[in-house]
Amino acid sequence: MKKFIYLAFICLITTNVYAQDTATVKAPSLAIKVGLLDFKKTNHTDGLTTTSMNFGFEYLQGVTKKVDVVANMLMSSLRYPYYTSLKMPTNANALGYFSFDIGLNYKFLTDEKPVVPYVTGGMGVAIERVDNVTGYAPVGAGLQIKANRGSFIFIQATHNAETSAITKKHNHYSIAYSLPLRGKDKKPVLLPPAPVSIDTDNDGVVDSLDKCPTQAGTAKYNGCPIPDTDKDGINDEEDKCPTQVGTAKYKGCPIPDTDKDGVNDEEDKCPTVAGLSRYAGCPIPDTDKDGVNDEEDKCPTEAGIAANHGCEDIQPMLNDIANSFKFAIGKTNIAKKTLSKLDAVVAALNRYQNVHLDIIGNTDNTGKKKINQPLSVKRAAVVYNYLVKKGVVVERLAKQGVADSNPIESNKTSKGRAKNRRTDMKANY
Repeated sequence: MKKFIYLAFICLITTNVYAQDTATVKAPSLAIKVGLLDFKKTNHTDGLTTTSMNFGFEYLQGVTKKVDVVANMLMSSLRYPYYTSLKMPTNANALGYFSFDIGLNYKFLTDEKPVVPYVTGGMGVAIERVDNVTGYAPVGAGLQIKANRGSFIFIQATHNAETSAITKKHNHYSIAYSLPLRGKDKKPVLLPPAPVSIDTDNDGVVDSLDKCPTQAGTAKYNGCPIPDTDKDGINDEEDKCPTQVGTAKYKGCPIPDTDKDGVNDEEDKCPTVAGLSRYAGCPIPDTDKDGVNDEEDKCPTEAGIAANHGCEDIQPMLNDIANSFKFAIGKTNIAKKTLSKLDAVVAALNRYQNVHLDIIGNTDNTGKKKINQPLSVKRAAVVYNYLVKKGVVVERLAKQGVADSNPIESNKTSKGRAKNRRTDMKANY
């Protein structure tokens, strides 16, 4: 018996539960049921029986096309005790045994088939000798045979497993016949004849439902033509940009602007680089490739630096000239020939009017600071005065002395001290 039940459950797991048919759900039904209870054999030797006939009623109702809920109420008569572990006094006469259980039948086919195998499972209680209540779990399988007008014959076997300390496993074999519980048939409702349909624009949508009865359209749009929201001549179903006016070439979208610079790709000579309309969509040019565009570059054909508006960096020239300004110990004079090199500085300042110049006098560490400080100022003044004499306005010049605080070589050697006696020039842009 147990092997039969286990095999039924394996069939349940492996059966395709998605079979498609035109099945209906079982209507509420009531069945008359008779069966045989088969208890585990007793060890008593007084001839007590271990089997008993029972009868009762079963209620069935479909939950889905393949699942029915079932409820059983059965009655039987047993002689006690019917198994050895229950310590009850032996009765010469049979006593009542009542059981009630509820569960589900899973059918491998639908009710339209003539023979339907199924498995069943549930929970139940039994009342023994009136005063003992036991629990059991019926699990089993059966066959449903189709009869007439919604009736069915059920042949079923279950194993009622124990669920309480005083319950003993037993088997139940039964046959039942069900009848559907039908209500009164309702009289058919007679509907008035359908009105005559008119379709003025012959688009398949009658005028009573057609929102555009004089324009041929589609049922999808309630009888109206496919809309064109942006009025660009391309209907919304073909328009990839239905709310923006576009062209057929771009499937209803505007001409693209890949670089988002406001110049569309058909007019943009640099479509992947953001630019300006006055340069046909290209960036402002930088003719001398110095990183300063021509509109900001005051020397657009000559590489320069941004600080000098794209013009030449004159600091290297200032450094070269300053290196030639070497002073004797304690002296401030420079040869006229050497000073004449400042003419190039004057020319550069005249050319680049935004440049200002810092002139810084220096000394070595020979002597005391109270001597070196004014000496460094005088050395700066030599260059300052020459530039002013050559016409450079004083507002563009600044001079100062720093004594020996900024050496460029070691003051421990005569060569290093000679290099430290100098005047520096620093361009400010």
